[in-house]
Amino acid sequence: MDRLWTPWRYQYVSTAGQQQGCIFCEKASSHNDRENLVVFRGERNFVLLNLFPYNNGHVMIAPYEHVATLEEAQPETVVELILLTRECIAHLRSIYQPHGFNVGMNLGACAGAGVADHIHMHVVPRWVGDTSFMTTVGETRVLPEDLSATWEKLHRAFHQARTDSA
Repeated sequence: MDRLWTPWRYQYVSTAGQQQGCIFCEKASSHNDRENLVVFRGERNFVLLNLFPYNNGHVMIAPYEHVATLEEAQPETVVELILLTRECIAHLRSIYQPHGFNVGMNLGACAGAGVADHIHMHVVPRWVGDTSFMTTVGETRVLPEDLSATWEKLHRAFHQARTDSA
């Protein structure tokens, strides 16, 4: 049997199932954005990296308000969520030049939501050929960039865009 060395996953596997409370609410209320992988904070939503990304640049946009459905969210929250989704796509396109994107929400546990009680939008950059034998046969993702490097690039892009428009 071959071994794939993934020491960064130890923190996750050693604490799996111990999560108390809502991960999005916890990250929203914390002030350590780098540690929590929060790349941008809007008025009603924030953008963060997925801790276990499908591809490099996999981000999520989540509202500060703890709501399980789009119907529960304030209209202004939904508008900003979509606008931030669009901005994420623009920044990811500029930084990584992907060939396409998967964009969407899993609403409810039966729909695949890992955090079913707090809505969040996924934006996943995609490239032709980004599914290889490792993904399809080995059920393993191979990501060439460390999350801290991705955080730096996206954090800089969001804040540079605001500086340029001011």
